[in-house]
Amino acid sequence: MTSPLPSSSAASESVSVSVSVSVLDLAPVMPVVVLHDAADAVPLARALVAGGLPAIEVTLRTPAALDTIRAIADAVPDAVVGAGTVITPEHVTACAAAGARFLVSPGWTDVLLSAMRASGVPFLPGVSTTSEVVALLERGVREMKFFPAQAAGGTAYLKSLAGPLPQARFCPTGGIGPASAPEYLTLPNVGCVGGSWMVPADALAARDWDRVERLAREAAALSAGGTCR
Repeated sequence: MTSPLPSSSAASESVSVSVSVSVLDLAPVMPVVVLHDAADAVPLARALVAGGLPAIEVTLRTPAALDTIRAIADAVPDAVVGAGTVITPEHVTACAAAGARFLVSPGWTDVLLSAMRASGVPFLPGVSTTSEVVALLERGVREMKFFPAQAAGGTAYLKSLAGPLPQARFCPTGGIGPASAPEYLTLPNVGCVGGSWMVPADALAARDWDRVERLAREAAALSAGGTCR
């Protein structure tokens, strides 16, 4: 994903400036959100933004996902809402129409890559092998999702990639929590990590937005070694 993030038409001037850079550089952690009720989208996004996590990946794992993206895009201008689990060209079209400002896939094919590129929306295609990374670099893509991060080799694998492939940057996602995130953030080829620990299912069920904001604030303070950025 090499192009800068597009500004929302409803976004404030400050947000327009902030999204002139890659989504990998907006915060150390990108929340990965699964919502079953789009009515919760706006208060959830406001809690995450208030906690310092503006880039929000809404996964296409529930029927409410597109409405969730649309609600956040329309009502929370300080959020940079994206779509995750994008695996078909139809997903690309629907998510872009809903207002997604970036796209994330767990893997990629040439067909999916072409659709994401044609959408004009920045994207993070998923990789888990060196060959996939090289293939994307050949196609001019330098920013990727590393998934499933822990199962695919974790920090040791990413550290091994940094030497021969320093031009690739990653958002590792999958099995990462607040204890392991700082180790990922020490790596020169990691821009941010993805995770869901700041949006636990019980907090969403209880609509405990204060807890979400607190967890988001703790996540936003993470950096290499676990100290504040």
